[in-house]
Amino acid sequence: MALAVKAFPFTVVSHVLAIVALIMVLIWTIHFRGGLAWEAVNKNLIFNIHPVLMLLGLIIIGGEAIISYKSLPLRKEVKKVIHLVLHGVALALGIVGIIAAFKNHNESGIANLYSLHSWIGIGVISLYGLQWVYGFVTFFYPGGSADLRRVSLPWHVIFGLTVYILAVGNSALGFLEKLTFLESSGLAKYGTEAFLVNFTAITTVIFAIFVILSVISQPCAQEDDHGAYSAI
Repeated sequence: MALAVKAFPFTVVSHVLAIVALIMVLIWTIHFRGGLAWEAVNKNLIFNIHPVLMLLGLIIIGGEAIISYKSLPLRKEVKKVIHLVLHGVALALGIVGIIAAFKNHNESGIANLYSLHSWIGIGVISLYGLQWVYGFVTFFYPGGSADLRRVSLPWHVIFGLTVYILAVGNSALGFLEKLTFLESSGLAKYGTEAFLVNFTAITTVIFAIFVILSVISQPCAQEDDHGAYSAI
């Protein structure tokens, strides 16, 4: 069931919120946390890669991949490729972001996979990868039978949105976890940085809400399949 409104305004708001969220996380990690680096004496610079890539990859680019069917007035075959590529890029960035967190922990003598955020994160990236691989072989190449695609499509959509919602929820959990660590180390609870982190998390959640609203709204242009949302 789709909302009786066009997706266009929701997609526009989504794009704007994505840019705002990305700017905010870059201000946090570069201005307040000292920058980004893969190799550094200050291991915190390695960790800073993690929130940037996870937000940019799984949340922003992943969200743009989800709404690409509703925001782009292109042929379905073209949108299918865009959807596939964007999700592939999101997955790759997410994997590198997780590697950065492990690298930071290993070089800082911090235990891995001890928090709920890390457990859910590993689950999300694993499910995201499985979803991408299944979508690739079923809807793209070599492609399943017509019956398999027809049966798989609604489950592909539901499963994809579920994984995305989990990713967004876990990102909020990650912001909370990091901010809690910083505040326990002396960061002012009502300071500028604390407010920035909280508003970044809120902006991320609102972005995800508009992504979902875009998905359940009418496409910008009707397609041969009567405008139904189609995953890859």
